[in-house]
Amino acid sequence: MFLIVEDNKLLAKNIYQILQLNNFDAEKVESSEQATEQIQINNYQLIILDINLPGKDGFEFLKELRQKWDNTPVLILTSKNTTEDIVKWLEAWADDYMNKPFDMSEFIARINSILRRQTWIRTEKIEINEYEILPKEEKIMKGKQEIWISSLEFKLLMYFIKNKWKILNREDIYEEVWWWFEDHMFSRSVDVYISNLRKKLWQDFIKTKKGSGYYI
Repeated sequence: MFLIVEDNKLLAKNIYQILQLNNFDAEKVESSEQATEQIQINNYQLIILDINLPGKDGFEFLKELRQKWDNTPVLILTSKNTTEDIVKWLEAWADDYMNKPFDMSEFIARINSILRRQTWIRTEKIEINEYEILPKEEKIMKGKQEIWISSLEFKLLMYFIKNKWKILNREDIYEEVWWWFEDHMFSRSVDVYISNLRKKLWQDFIKTKKGSGYYI
């Protein structure tokens, strides 16, 4: 069951109908307050969340949701697409976002992608050498010490773990982890963030295949 949080009744109806056509059940609410009430009653596979809501906006709702350690996936719908806005939503642990107006076929593809990731990330704990990686909490422990990494670094780390032994080129990594930025904005982000992970974990954790890409 999905929860649609959208105050535009026509758009909410269209989303609901598209979901029904793709064999997804859904409920509709028009405010953050109504969404909070529903979440206390039901467990949802996905929350489709409009940012510009009456009263408490979608961003505040998302922050409160995550502060309560609710890991329900959230797909943001927004008319804003500045880098600052996108970073803010992802740092608040949104799982994906779509800019209005959007293509419905891409919308369904994004949903399926989120659901696939969630099926895999339900793993309670991943052990690599002396490290424990806790996907649900986005946390890395070395013994009793927590190794701090950013949310974006954690997404990059999980992408490598998911594709263990597979050689990943910069384009593949960038498309998966940085898809929400324009290409010209972070042309060297992959190299910089891999360097950061190596420093925070261990130097040869992510290996380089010369002329091909990276792998673990």
